[in-house]
Amino acid sequence: MTFKTVLTLGRVSNLPTVWTNAIAGAVLAGQPSVAVIVTSGLALSLFYIGGMWLNDAFDAEIDARERANRPIPRGEIAVGTVFAVGFALLGAGIVLAFTLGVLAGVAGIALAAAVVLYDWLHKRTALSPVIMGATRFFCYVLPAAAVGSIGGPVVFGALGLLAYIVGLTYAAKQEAYDRLDRAWPLAVLAVPLLYGLVQAMPGALALSIWAGLLAVVLAALRLLFRRRRGDVPRAVVTMIAGISLYDAVLIAAAGQAGLALLAVVGFALTLVLQRVVSGT
Repeated sequence: MTFKTVLTLGRVSNLPTVWTNAIAGAVLAGQPSVAVIVTSGLALSLFYIGGMWLNDAFDAEIDARERANRPIPRGEIAVGTVFAVGFALLGAGIVLAFTLGVLAGVAGIALAAAVVLYDWLHKRTALSPVIMGATRFFCYVLPAAAVGSIGGPVVFGALGLLAYIVGLTYAAKQEAYDRLDRAWPLAVLAVPLLYGLVQAMPGALALSIWAGLLAVVLAALRLLFRRRRGDVPRAVVTMIAGISLYDAVLIAAAGQAGLALLAVVGFALTLVLQRVVSGT
């Protein structure tokens, strides 16, 4: 097992998006303390990487047929090892979440359960995009729970993120076939865009970031509808990076300009890292 194998299994290029989730959850709860953001960001990183490892473990047989370039089919690591590491990382994430309080720990358990449920069932149910959306929903709830305030802004913001992930995951499910069968499920992307716009008005910074989010979504949709070879994977990684822009819109709307700009940096960093380690 090489360092590259570890990075590839964890799809670590997308980690900035969970860090900005941690910032957004804490900000929307009304207390963006450095301790909460850093600790919840670390916990979410463990959940994310663990979930990505388990995704490959559960999909080992399918990947052997459809994605032979993944580490397990290539013989770089045993599937049993991937299962063990994946579950260990989820366990570590739960332990770290409990250091932020009982409520945050419970949110961590719920997040871990959603991650395992998705990895186990995502190839067998049409509801997999919703399950994946639930994992990101809890990425807002966990830091908010650490603050001790899961109010309307947190819940509605998390629901907007859930809708964004539903559209993204639906597109990602087409990646193995490099095509888009039906376009109408992508209409769910209107939910985070409209919610973000309502929250951003009339703030200049928030509106500017929202315009960037809109441009990212439209660019991804253009790729999906164009349907040339390679367009679906490019659209998916672009939309993954866009998660940080959605976070940035809500953070800016809450009056945290500095943290909002940090989330924008998270968007750019994700795009850069995706050139080094595959984001899907």
